Amino acid sequence: MRKVISIQMKFGEVDISKIEFDMQSRDEIPKLLMGLREIYCNQKVRRQVFNVLQDLIPEGTDPNNGRKGMDLWKILVLGTLRLCCNWDYDKLMEMANNHNKLRMMLGHSSLYDEYYYPLQTLKDNVSLFTPEVLDRINRIVVEHGQQVIGKKKDEGLKAGCDSFVVETDVHYPTDINLLFDAMRKVIFLITILCDDLGVSGWRKGVYNIKKVKRYFRNAQQLKRSTSKDRTKRAKREQLIIDAHMAYVELANSFIDRSKETISSISSPNFMVNFRITKIQEYIAHAERQMDQIRRRVVEGESIPHHEKAFSLFEEHTEWINKGKAGVSQELGLKVCVVKDQFGFLLHHRVMQKEMDDQIAVPIIKETKERFPDLISCTFDKGFHSPENQKDLAGLLDKVVLPRKGKLSAINKEIENSEDFKEARHKHSAIESSINALENHGLDRCPDHGIHGFKRYVGLAVLARNIQILGHILQQKQLQRMQKLLKREGKPLYAVL
Repeated sequence: MRKVISIQMKFGEVDISKIEFDMQSRDEIPKLLMGLREIYCNQKVRRQVFNVLQDLIPEGTDPNNGRKGMDLWKILVLGTLRLCCNWDYDKLMEMANNHNKLRMMLGHSSLYDEYYYPLQTLKDNVSLFTPEVLDRINRIVVEHGQQVIGKKKDEGLKAGCDSFVVETDVHYPTDINLLFDAMRKVIFLITILCDDLGVSGWRKGVYNIKKVKRYFRNAQQLKRSTSKDRTKRAKREQLIIDAHMAYVELANSFIDRSKETISSISSPNFMVNFRITKIQEYIAHAERQMDQIRRRVVEGESIPHHEKAFSLFEEHTEWINKGKAGVSQELGLKVCVVKDQFGFLLHHRVMQKEMDDQIAVPIIKETKERFPDLISCTFDKGFHSPENQKDLAGLLDKVVLPRKGKLSAINKEIENSEDFKEARHKHSAIESSINALENHGLDRCPDHGIHGFKRYVGLAVLARNIQILGHILQQKQLQRMQKLLKREGKPLYAVL
């Protein structure tokens, strides 16, 4: 039994519309909660958001029967709060169980309400969100936010578009540590499987993993000699080759044993076959890394980029050279965002094996589908191509896209115009939005898998927009309070 929100109020519970906040607070929590309160209190917006949240309830589920699940409104509050404040689940659990204003927003009574949110419950429920649902809610929030800030009906949206890297939760990849990752999973999984099935030969799982690790460390710690003596350098090179090959041979012996064990297991049980499939996947990873170690260390071959893996567990991870000062490379995925003149993030796109110039037209098309009144957009040089210049001009009234390379006389005149320079200057505003996203958790994604990555990014964008909505409402309230004090002849510093 899962509902969007519990209609029946409990004794001592404060109506969400009656929750009061400190208008002078600079903290992100009150701003987000004010934005959420606005969503809840505006009947039109609440109805739209709740209708979208209904899609998270499996089809055919009776909300009045079955075990009670967390209300979807609570999941929305907690999910956006996690990304707004850059909290892990432990911090989220602590705040959900002890922060008074937050518990009011979650529908808990201030009197003897001892409801406790377990850690795993929070993880399981927040993970119910899908990127599609978050995108639809984001559209509703942005449209309402534009109305609140005073956007005129016929006013066009002027946007900026840029990309940045969100890192995945991975260690720095080398061929030897990726081999160790694969081997420890192979040995661990096959040890557990054999133990469950009563198959002998894999009782020393922990010892075997430690042995592989010891050989891995031996290879890892050997560095190339910087001596001018050719004999010494050659001796050290041979030591490096020997250590790597010993490591590979040991790993290969465990792989051969694993294959023999798997071939001897015959079971109709689905879970047994599923576990065998996972072991075979890690065996394939191990064999790829052993091959690359041989080619690199023994044969002196440079491994092509497209053959390399950067993580066994977050396979969507890419090696990205963004040109950031002091950062040679980043491990993760690029995310492209489109921001309007009011500060709201209209749309975003997780880029998988895509360059900026490849997604310029698609992301504008997607944004215009959501916000048809988009009339202009600024970009940086990374999004330029002759085709993009032409295609974007057909989609927007105004395109500010600097060209790469040497400019023709006509293009030089265009880009040196005051109008173009002013638009380029305003484009820098999107950098502040990206910086805010990174500071609020979107610098590194701790969630697993590409679906978890997209959900994490979607929640971050939604949380940011709700926080902006809350900030606008806070400033409007402060202005009203200042006007009231002015009429009463009281000092303005009382609300500053």
